[in-house]
Amino acid sequence: MPQPPRWPSRRSAISVQLMTQFGLDHGLSIEHCLANTGLDWRLLADPSAEVAASQELQLLRNIAQGLGHLPSAGLEAGQRYRLNTYGIWGFALLSSPTYRSAAQLGLRYLDLTYAFHRIRLDEDGDEAHLVFDDKDVPEDLRTFTLERDVAGALSVQRDLTNAKLPLLGARFRIPAPTDLAPYRDLLGLTPQFNAEDNRIIISRRLLDLPLPGANPQVALHCEEQCRVLLARRRERGGLSGRVRDRLLALPGLGADMEQLASELHMTSRTLRRRLEAEGTSFRGLLEEVRQTLAEELLASTGLSLEEIAERLGYGEVSNFLHAFKRWKGVTPGRYRRERALSPTPGGWE
Repeated sequence: MPQPPRWPSRRSAISVQLMTQFGLDHGLSIEHCLANTGLDWRLLADPSAEVAASQELQLLRNIAQGLGHLPSAGLEAGQRYRLNTYGIWGFALLSSPTYRSAAQLGLRYLDLTYAFHRIRLDEDGDEAHLVFDDKDVPEDLRTFTLERDVAGALSVQRDLTNAKLPLLGARFRIPAPTDLAPYRDLLGLTPQFNAEDNRIIISRRLLDLPLPGANPQVALHCEEQCRVLLARRRERGGLSGRVRDRLLALPGLGADMEQLASELHMTSRTLRRRLEAEGTSFRGLLEEVRQTLAEELLASTGLSLEEIAERLGYGEVSNFLHAFKRWKGVTPGRYRRERALSPTPGGWE
């Protein structure tokens, strides 16, 4: 059975607004752009609105099909995503001390962006690779969304550094377009096509260059707001909400899937299938709960790391340390110190 996509089911409507305007600017009608999305054109005037990920994908499909005659239309579309398009997430990146810290923070809260690729930063020798994993992207949209997400990432980078990032290389899984000029103009080089994966490559030393808008205290404020916003978007109803609430109530988070399924009067197979239908999994919910509790315990208690690891159901503190570093990009100790130095945020929306 295919795994559900890993991006959130709900997202800000700002991307829909941008892409609809992109379609209109190229001669498409609003009816064409919104066809089969279930979206009302009046939504486009509401900056606080949210849409389903499936609705935005259908809108992108409509635009990609309507502009199939334009070479690499996704590259042009992606350049409409600027740093200020992303709200508090963009402010957090802009205030980060280095490109590395901005990238790490941005990827921790990737679910607050409009990307449909899962993006990660790999460091290999003297190189740094920004990898775009397309396994959740529908096959018919892989070219348009890859072009859009790559161009959008580079647009954000330019806003961060006030300069175009010099690339060492790029390779993509999609077929080569008939016109390479748009790629050369954007990337400054000719990428490899029909590759095994999607990535752009820069010099690793660029990661440690200072950013002109660096302000660590503001970055901490913004990250806190990113955390709150992401938690709000991840609030769950239905069966997944019941599972999450049950996990929060269990001492040590000790229940396994079989036990919890029995408490809910169903088989573990049924539980797994119903959670997949809601876009999640038992393991994913357990990770969410552990991360939420870990952040709260580190910030608001004097418990040792060993005690926190035990409360979260980890047999070894080293397993907790590895998990927390994967979640937040920093060690639990560093997270606790930074939270202790950060005043309670206020006035950020």
